[in-house]
Amino acid sequence: MKQRIIGSYNKLKETNILSNFFNLSGIQISNILLLLLTIRIITGIVGIAEFGIIMWVNRFAQFIGSMINYGTNQSAVRDVAGNLNNKKELSSVFYNTIWIRVLIFLLFLGVLPGLRAFNVPYYSYIILAIPIVLAEVFNPLCFYIGFEKLRVFNLVNLVFNIIAVTALLIFIKARADAGWVNFILGAGNVVTYLGLLIYLGAKNKLRFRLPLKSELFKIAKGNFYLTINNISGIVQQSFILFALAKWSNVNILGAYSICDRIIGQCRSLFIIISNSIYPNAVHIYKQSTDLWNVYRKKAKYLLAGLWFAAAIFIVIFADLIIFILTKEHDATAVLFLRIMAFVPVVSSFNVLNILDQLLKNNMTYIFRIAVILVVIAPLTAFILLYSSNTPLIGTFTLIVETSSCLMYEYVVKKFAVQNA
Repeated sequence: MKQRIIGSYNKLKETNILSNFFNLSGIQISNILLLLLTIRIITGIVGIAEFGIIMWVNRFAQFIGSMINYGTNQSAVRDVAGNLNNKKELSSVFYNTIWIRVLIFLLFLGVLPGLRAFNVPYYSYIILAIPIVLAEVFNPLCFYIGFEKLRVFNLVNLVFNIIAVTALLIFIKARADAGWVNFILGAGNVVTYLGLLIYLGAKNKLRFRLPLKSELFKIAKGNFYLTINNISGIVQQSFILFALAKWSNVNILGAYSICDRIIGQCRSLFIIISNSIYPNAVHIYKQSTDLWNVYRKKAKYLLAGLWFAAAIFIVIFADLIIFILTKEHDATAVLFLRIMAFVPVVSSFNVLNILDQLLKNNMTYIFRIAVILVVIAPLTAFILLYSSNTPLIGTFTLIVETSSCLMYEYVVKKFAVQNA
């Protein structure tokens, strides 16, 4: 048994999976600490209700950011990893990715004034959150993952988070300052990401180039399904927040926002796992689909077991967790957290299924599932809000995530039967 464990460890070490995982985990732990400190600082100054508004706007900015990213956070990892020895192709991937993001950001700025016409709530908060959207233009994480050189990113990200917390303590003094929280966090990310991007380009001697129209069209076509899937993912998680901001009271919005952020950080760990194994998964899949299927199934059930144990822990200590973060015993937040604790368990079954479809380039099915979920999420949100039942509102993410998992399981098994 000891030899098998050592052998498995050595195999993982050879593939850089452990290195990628620990570096990405460092990034995520740093981000989690920033989140926890942000919740603690902001709720202490402006209260849970105002915190809900801040997080709603933050999620709206992330939604726009996913459009600007246009699936390049996934495709660029693959393209960089596949062209490590080809400087010309690397330069093409690097600058084409940045250019398409810039163009979409400019389009966003053009339509931003029109949001007033649709009576979007908290418009002034949205304007101050523009730096969060801009940061996505320069976000270099996909390149660092592709190069499997994450230590620099990890260190700089940690320094930024320390500076961000310090800035919040210095500048956020009263409830009237709430709108500036997202501005401070976004502006810091813009500076950090831009510096990391320039460093990576210079270190790898990536020559500046303007994009060809044909290259941009190729990205626009190739990443369309990925983009819809990413937007769908944010809609799945966030539509209830948009609906609560419009049709519910700020107290429920605040309680839900806190729990959504906690569980959201748990779910983001799956992105770390996926990104950590993605480069090696490409190699395994190229060797043999059977090897990949065995690997996928073992990893899936291992993750599910670990997250079920974590869910039980969260259920037991939900009240303590909420009190530590907010200094309040908020019964609604505790209720939501206990219900939402099982969302990562469902997600653990799904993360390897999605990666499986990416490796098989089944973008049509990813797109179809994403479209279905974009329909399911609003319908579910409206039904739950119409019920005016607080516990039911807390089940939103669990219902949508379960729907996604069932559809991906069906697609994976369908292809397995066909190939057999």
